[in-house]
Amino acid sequence: MRRSTSTIFAVAIAAAFTVAASAGAADLVKYKIVKNDSITKSLTGKPGNPDEGKKVFINRRQGNCLTCHVVTALKKEPFHGNIGPTLDGVAERMNEGQMRLQVVNSKVKNPDTIMPAFYKADGFVGVKKEFEGKTVLTAEQVEDVVAYLKTLK
Repeated sequence: MRRSTSTIFAVAIAAAFTVAASAGAADLVKYKIVKNDSITKSLTGKPGNPDEGKKVFINRRQGNCLTCHVVTALKKEPFHGNIGPTLDGVAERMNEGQMRLQVVNSKVKNPDTIMPAFYKADGFVGVKKEFEGKTVLTAEQVEDVVAYLKTLK
């Protein structure tokens, strides 16, 4: 059975906004966006773990990245989407700070993107009460995903 693009998009957005992470608005790490292009400093002050980042990346209840993106190295994982660009070679196209901003809040660079903000806790509409003020990913998980993305050359 083939899923339509709109069905895949709906699943991705529902997963991103209905799965709670442990970071609440009060726990958000302050960060600085440089040149409207990147977040150059780690949210945790240390590098992420690429192995943990891969787990978050493929987890359908956390990053859920494969719903929209293809990663050839993960071909054994089911249901790669084609809504977003392939992430093959992303580490050659973007630097670490650019990748971090993309995960934190891609709408900074592209207000029309359908990619959810994974480290934003406010400004959303229709969020279930128990998830209000929470981010999809923690600061550590963001750093782990960035560390994994850096391996995709």
